[in-house]
Amino acid sequence: MKVGFIGLGIMGTPMAGHLLDAGHTLYVHDIKPVPAELTSKGAIPCPSGQEVAAAAEVVITMVPDTPHVGAALFGENGVAAGLSAGKIVVDMSSISPIETKEYAKRINDLGCAYLDAPVSGGEVGAKAASLTIMVGGPQEAFDTVKPLFDKMGKNVTLVGGNGDGQTTKVANQIIVALTIEAVAEALLFASKAGADPAKVRQALMGGFASSRILEVHGERMINRNFTPGFRIELHQKDLNLALSGAKALNLSLPHTASCQQLFNACAAQGGAAWDHSGMLRALELLAGHEVGAK
Repeated sequence: MKVGFIGLGIMGTPMAGHLLDAGHTLYVHDIKPVPAELTSKGAIPCPSGQEVAAAAEVVITMVPDTPHVGAALFGENGVAAGLSAGKIVVDMSSISPIETKEYAKRINDLGCAYLDAPVSGGEVGAKAASLTIMVGGPQEAFDTVKPLFDKMGKNVTLVGGNGDGQTTKVANQIIVALTIEAVAEALLFASKAGADPAKVRQALMGGFASSRILEVHGERMINRNFTPGFRIELHQKDLNLALSGAKALNLSLPHTASCQQLFNACAAQGGAAWDHSGMLRALELLAGHEVGAK
C-alpha cells in the first residue's frame, strides 16, 4: 500500500518503521526532521500533510492531542487539502471522542472514510509491534486498513462507529491510571513496613494482583526509572478527556479525579515529562518515604 504517516515521535517512529519493514511505500511528515532510521529504510519525507495525502491511499496521524490532530487534518497545507475521494484517514492519536466525530464528518464530506484508532502499550508496545488498537469507524474501511494495523499491534478490535475507538481509549487510560496508583500504594506500603519491595512485587506477580502494570511499572518504581515511555503530561491530557466527558454525562469518577490530582502534584514538582509510573513520587512525598529506602 501507499501509506502516509504524520507524527514521528516516541510512538510514531517505530510504528512507521514496522510498515516500512512490511514493504509498504511510506510518505512521512513531521514538524521535526524525519528520523534517519526511517529515511534509511526508504521513507519518503514530504514538506506538508497535503503532499502526504495526495500521494498516499491511507493517511495515518499520530500526534499528541486534539488540537494537533485538527491542525494536521484541516490546517494550512493539511491532510484534507490533499485528499481525493476514496482515500482513508486513520487517526491513531488519543483525543476527544466528541471532536473525533466532528473530524470524521468533515473527512466523510470529502468522500473519504475515517477511522479513529488510538493505541495502548506505550513505547514498548510500539517497538515490539504489540500495541492494542481500538478502532471506531465503518467496517469496510477497517477491513482495508486491518493489514496495516496487524503490523503495528496484536490486539486489534473494531469497537463501533466513529468516536467509539477514542471512548475505549479513555476507558483504558482510566484503568491504567488507577492501577498505577494501586501498585504505587502497595509498594510504598510494603517498603515503609520494612519489606523488600522487589521481593513483594515478585510474590504478587504470581497471584490475583498480577498485572502488566505491576510487571512493567512496578519494576520501574523499584528501580526508580522514570525515563518516559508515556509522559505524565500525556496521561493528564487523557484523564482530562475522561473527567470532562464524565461532567457532560453527569457521571462521577472520583478515583480518576484523585489520580489526576496526583499527576498534577508530580507536574508541580517538575515531573510533567516523567513516565506516568512516576505518580509514585507524589505518594512518596505524602508519605515522607521512598520505595526501597531503609
